[in-house]
Amino acid sequence: MSGHDIIVIGASAGGVEALRTLVHALPAHFPASVFVVLHISARKPSALPTILSHAGPLPAQHPTNNTLIERERIYVAPPDCHLLVEVGQVRLSKGPKEKGTRPAIDPLFRSAAHAYGPRVVGVILTGARDDGTAGLLAVKRSGGVAIVQDPASARFPDMPRSALASVTVDYTMPLSRIAPLLVRLVASDD
Repeated sequence: MSGHDIIVIGASAGGVEALRTLVHALPAHFPASVFVVLHISARKPSALPTILSHAGPLPAQHPTNNTLIERERIYVAPPDCHLLVEVGQVRLSKGPKEKGTRPAIDPLFRSAAHAYGPRVVGVILTGARDDGTAGLLAVKRSGGVAIVQDPASARFPDMPRSALASVTVDYTMPLSRIAPLLVRLVASDD
């Protein structure tokens, strides 16, 4: 079993393009499950699974409640639902907004850290404000790996800066280097 096979990614402003870039560089046989929260409107459908499926080789979907977790898949938070990870399955929640948004990044990261501990890799990409910081801290505290996009390479650097100010991250790097790092982390047994 891979050491790191649960990848949680959070993005906000500027995130569609950043996510497209990242998933484009992931291989078709990526032996991990990828979970994505992008701050999106609660009032209209999201095309993000289609966009990400076309951007790279991994299929992306909005999961339904209790969807079983599979490798080589991208699970995208649907509009107006928090995406939560439990052991073996996904749960959707209409719980309270966090940081003014639902879906929010922190609930995904916290739930993954609770369910999978050191198997989790948390990634904070471009975005405004500070969603994801508390969740990334939970990932680190549970023995997971914390990656933050270099704020200098982010269209909106506030989320990366907030994470860097509050979490002792393992890697800070430009967007172009994150997918190759994920491939190495998933392949290693560390």
